[in-house]
Amino acid sequence: MVEQSSDDPDLDAIFQALAHPIRRNILEQVADGPESVGELAEPHDVSLAAVSKHLHMLEDAGLIEIEKDGRVRRCHLTAAPLSAAFGWLTRYRVFWEDRFDALAIHLEEEDQ
Repeated sequence: MVEQSSDDPDLDAIFQALAHPIRRNILEQVADGPESVGELAEPHDVSLAAVSKHLHMLEDAGLIEIEKDGRVRRCHLTAAPLSAAFGWLTRYRVFWEDRFDALAIHLEEEDQ
């Protein structure tokens, strides 16, 4: 079994966090700058407790940092894990593009 170092992002946690539309929307919101939990909850038709659970999942995946400022909790985007996920996806995009290119060449040769 391959051991994951503490410096490596947990891709399973990242993709699990990205799997829910509310969490993806929250990431888009904090991409524009830090926002309070109340500001993040406002556009969603769910309870503040539900938004808090989503935020903890994003935080556990390393995608956001939650900072306490008195009674207000502000959330900040942490982009490095997204970069790791993008790198993983890019490897497979290249793989499939190569496969589809080979298939197209094969089909063209078969037609001639």
